[in-house]
Amino acid sequence: MSAVEAGRLFGVGVGPGDPELVTIKAQRIIAACDVVAYPEKRPGSSVARRAAAPSIADGCEQLALVYPVTTGETDHPEGYEGALRDYYDDGAARIAERLDAGRDVAVLCEGDPFFYGSYMYLHERLASRYVTQVVPGVTAFSAAAAAAGTPLAKRDDVLVVAPGTLAPDALAAHLRGADAAVVMKLGRRFGAVRDALRLAGDGVAERGIYVERASSAGERVRTLEDVAGDDVPYMALVLVPTARTAPAVRALPAAQDAPVALSAPDPGAADGWLAVVGLGPAGPDWLTPEASAALAAADELVGYGPYLDRVAPRAGQRRHSSDNRVELDRAQHALELAAGGARVAVVSSGDPGIFAMASAVLEAVEAGGGRFADVELRVVPGLSAMQAAAARVGAPLGHDFAVISLSDQRKPWAIVERRLEAASAADFALALYNPASRTRREQLERAREVLLGVRAAQCPVVVARDVGGAAESVTVSTLAAFDAAAVDMRTLLLVGSSTTRVIGGREGRELVYTPRSYPA
Repeated sequence: MSAVEAGRLFGVGVGPGDPELVTIKAQRIIAACDVVAYPEKRPGSSVARRAAAPSIADGCEQLALVYPVTTGETDHPEGYEGALRDYYDDGAARIAERLDAGRDVAVLCEGDPFFYGSYMYLHERLASRYVTQVVPGVTAFSAAAAAAGTPLAKRDDVLVVAPGTLAPDALAAHLRGADAAVVMKLGRRFGAVRDALRLAGDGVAERGIYVERASSAGERVRTLEDVAGDDVPYMALVLVPTARTAPAVRALPAAQDAPVALSAPDPGAADGWLAVVGLGPAGPDWLTPEASAALAAADELVGYGPYLDRVAPRAGQRRHSSDNRVELDRAQHALELAAGGARVAVVSSGDPGIFAMASAVLEAVEAGGGRFADVELRVVPGLSAMQAAAARVGAPLGHDFAVISLSDQRKPWAIVERRLEAASAADFALALYNPASRTRREQLERAREVLLGVRAAQCPVVVARDVGGAAESVTVSTLAAFDAAAVDMRTLLLVGSSTTRVIGGREGRELVYTPRSYPA
């Protein structure tokens, strides 16, 4: 019997955290490997694993390499360095076991594998024994510069990259000899790093820009002096752009939750416009390219606070957050900004034209009596919650359907009941928005009674909560049996028609669809 040929080792850079910044080559290799290994501090905390997740094939072994310590304090007899050495020795042995069995292994690394990357220590232990390929990745400081909206170095500028773990006087010496700089690995060293920038003199600290978790949903960009330093993560860095091209950084008011602007927007430089932008039902994977472009081009972002939080910060933008119950005030404010020459994006969850901000903006335009007639207005569609919920179970809206909000905040409940009766009598499948809230519970049971007056008790019902979010839950039930107590404002209900069917899928999954043809 011939010996098993050893597998191949791939050190794969997956960039700073945004799955869209993982290169095509990295995606291809990750998808083809038998084993994907990645570092993490605790279960579920791996930035590299999250960035690569869309590329990991079903059935692939996922090998977590859990750091033994995260704070530099350890009871290892040889201290922190000894604990890390044992960690890499153990990780290399576990990877070698898979390689010796003939399995290809992709080791994920945040940023670039050979630029302060954890992979390099495994490479040193394994590359001489196995066929090895290293795939470069987008570095954290490249993503940080893009987030800050500033070039780092120009022409013959000298760029220095240094770790924040250096002593302040040593770091300051490096900074004095550079035209531009990047200081990485901040965490608890942030105070010492800021001291080093001040010690370097020559305006270095004044040019410093703090960037936290570049390219991720938690990205923050601030002037150096605006950072308190009490809770700075390890995944943060300081940019010192070249003095030749970087405008003076202006400080932001402490209460303004917006990224640092390197130059104030000039609304007069172009005609103002207003885009009402649909964000989709959840995170960045649901955002369309058209919506991303509109958000990136805006000077001002206006919206309900939790929806604004879903938009990655951009340099030079200001954010105007308000309560979810003041849609008209929010719309009028956005129109006034646009009328003054600003480029404004009003954000909505899902699609802005479905129970959302597009209608409120147009209502404010009409109420303005011609004040906003010259504002360029467009609506950027988004993936609706009903589409996302339907896709989770198949095609329950595959034939004619109606969309009704069960909220009686803006229309009498009698109207809601009449529409439910009419749509149910016409045998539409139904998408029911705003089914219940903390203070509005009885209407859902009344709606069920109305529907049961026309439809069978076994009519399929899909209860979809927080689709695309961390608390997603999708349940297939029936009109008589679905749990009304589990329904809230983050829930969407899909009620089948008389032809809607539930069929079995893989691993016991229930699939729901409404046939495209209706019986004569």
